[in-house]
Amino acid sequence: MTRNIILAALLTFATHAAAWTVGSPSGHITVNLSLDHGRPTYSVSYLNKPVIAPSTLGMQLADGTLGQNMVATGAKPKVVAHDETWVQPWGEDDTVRNHYNEITIALKERKTTSSRQHMNIIVRAYDDGFAFRYELPGDGDFQIMDELTQLRLAHDAPAWSIPSNRTAYFEGIYERAPLSQKDTVCTPLTIEYAPDLFLAIHEANLTDYASINLTPRPQPDGSVTLLTALTPWQNHVKVYATGHTVTPWRTVIISPTASDLLLSRMMLNLNEPSRIHDTSWIEPGRYIGIWWSIHKKKNTWEMGPTHGATTQNVKRYIDFAAKHGFASVLAEGWNPGWGQGEHISYLKAYPDFDIQDVCSYALAQGVRFIGHMESWGRAALIESQMDSAFAWYNSMGINTVKTGYVGQLLDGKELAKSQYGIRHYRRVIECAARHHIMIDNHEPAMPTGLQRTWPNLMTQEGVRGQEYNAWSADGGNPPSHTVTLPFTRGLAGPMDFTPAIFNQGDEIVPGTHPHSTLAKQLGEFVVLYSPLQMAADAIENYDGQPALTFIESCPTTWSRTLVPHGKIGEYITVARKERNGTGRWFVGSITNEQNRTLTLPLHFLDKGRSYKAVIYEDAADADYESNPYAMTIRQACVTADDVITLRLARSGGCAIRLEPIE
Repeated sequence: MTRNIILAALLTFATHAAAWTVGSPSGHITVNLSLDHGRPTYSVSYLNKPVIAPSTLGMQLADGTLGQNMVATGAKPKVVAHDETWVQPWGEDDTVRNHYNEITIALKERKTTSSRQHMNIIVRAYDDGFAFRYELPGDGDFQIMDELTQLRLAHDAPAWSIPSNRTAYFEGIYERAPLSQKDTVCTPLTIEYAPDLFLAIHEANLTDYASINLTPRPQPDGSVTLLTALTPWQNHVKVYATGHTVTPWRTVIISPTASDLLLSRMMLNLNEPSRIHDTSWIEPGRYIGIWWSIHKKKNTWEMGPTHGATTQNVKRYIDFAAKHGFASVLAEGWNPGWGQGEHISYLKAYPDFDIQDVCSYALAQGVRFIGHMESWGRAALIESQMDSAFAWYNSMGINTVKTGYVGQLLDGKELAKSQYGIRHYRRVIECAARHHIMIDNHEPAMPTGLQRTWPNLMTQEGVRGQEYNAWSADGGNPPSHTVTLPFTRGLAGPMDFTPAIFNQGDEIVPGTHPHSTLAKQLGEFVVLYSPLQMAADAIENYDGQPALTFIESCPTTWSRTLVPHGKIGEYITVARKERNGTGRWFVGSITNEQNRTLTLPLHFLDKGRSYKAVIYEDAADADYESNPYAMTIRQACVTADDVITLRLARSGGCAIRLEPIE
């Protein structure tokens, strides 16, 4: 009997009707791969329950298809285990464990007109999800017209997403709806597959390729198939490739709670180790800037009677930064090109802004000036000047540059998340690294963990941020927005949302302002992660404000992150431990338009140690519509055995600093 089973298995593999399995280290996740009449397929189970039904894989090339009539080649593939721990120069945790099992399936197309016949499928199974990518061996140039990748969920489920085709710069509201009812969406795509099972679909290590989109297609049996839609060049080619080519990783986080989605580091692990060997010049920190006053129409970007970026005004912000412990000051609109008909230059300043004097003044006070390079979508313009500009900035002590691409198409022709845009953003990051410049990229492609390889890519926009609370005709961001972002856009990486608006007055559009309490603005400073975190209000609105003391003390890089509780679109609490060894913890908790009471056990604190808790919370009569500024600050002595009660007003919040008592 045993001999017959072995013989049958050998015959099965020899005829290429093969099946392969790779499981996660814990065994909770299993990925099965097979050839179904020559078509590569995969399925996934979690705790022995099906999550992804059999789904096909393949590539459509300009001269043929890979994935229609394939056979396995070479020796029987082996599962390879990998386990390492690496250190982040900055991040939400100081170390990351990279623990997975991997299998590579080598396939060959039996009959094809394509110059490429071989395709390898590489799968990694982690305890918090799985990922796969294609590897196309060979020489010469070829074109990818699309991936034939499918992801078929065993049943329909509610999901949060933004549409790909109607959301400029990814600046949309993530809305909940059945997956089957959605149009083509951007990733990350977050799915509540079951009450105790959540999925987040995205990609990792997007290098010289097109960004992924997903098109849901409901099936007669109740399942929903997600079809891959790569972002095209204008001529409809998706990817131009040369020689040996690997695609980005297609990633699926699988977790029992929504909060656990935020703790996955799988996307970072799927990127290459840092190519910057000496990262000592990379410095996370808090910053302020001449930004909100421009959006509120009190200042202008271009030179004129109310120009924001004047020497005198920027020095005023530098003085404030030095006094209150901010690392740097941003001033947009310091260079020619903001007015009509002017040539954009990143190598000279407006006549009313002495950039060298400002930089020297800042350095003397331990502050840095942040450069700004708005291109209005002219990627080629940035590339033509960036090497000289970054060298000049570095010579003046500038170590951070905010780049921008306000324009529907890069260089008037290609989408930012197409291969054209991906190539451009990478050239900027690598050039900046050569000159020891950190990048804050606005109007970006969606992040995919590249900060592991290039840790000078600090933060990016790609989110409907605070500025919508200044001028958006729809009234600004709804209360549910910032309690949804951590579970959606936040899964892709740091986001320059720009929290901490203290003054909701001076509306330029009636009814448009931050729809939150003051305490919620403080809570967002912890919840919405960015290693370069902006306190976005004008400095006049911070003067004499006790709430500023929390921001003055709050770090932007951490040794450990926890998410005690959270529900997508409703509430979230995040606890983070300071990285520099002080032992301090910072907590942010925020809610939607529903007031609620949450309990926060402090078991994450060191046992046997007492802490001073400084709690910034909504006052009893606080309300985001009628009384947004009502806030109390209280202190308590606590230990790991204690529980803090969080009473959050409507669209309210709480921020806590926990300091060890020596």
